Amino acid sequence: MIAMLAGPAYAQGKTPKTLEEMMDAKTPDQIEKEQATDKAYKDSLKKIPDAKTPADPWGNARSTDAPKATAKTPAAKKSPTKIGNTAN
Repeated sequence: MIAMLAGPAYAQGKTPKTLEEMMDAKTPDQIEKEQATDKAYKDSLKKIPDAKTPADPWGNARSTDAPKATAKTPAAKKSPTKIGNTAN
């Protein structure tokens, strides 16, 4: 009886390593290579110059002057709409 109860408890213990977990283990050579690659990447980022002005490909297509405000004329008054039933 005790053996039957211990079986499910034992099954919930540590799971065996899968092939994927075993392949993720890195050798010291791989770790050293990754660190060298990261260092080279960070050094190359430092060599990129900062952009002084933002790129504006449409800069010469639009005018630099502010749009001029036009004088608004009052619109002609509309006649009130008729409400009601009209037979045609």
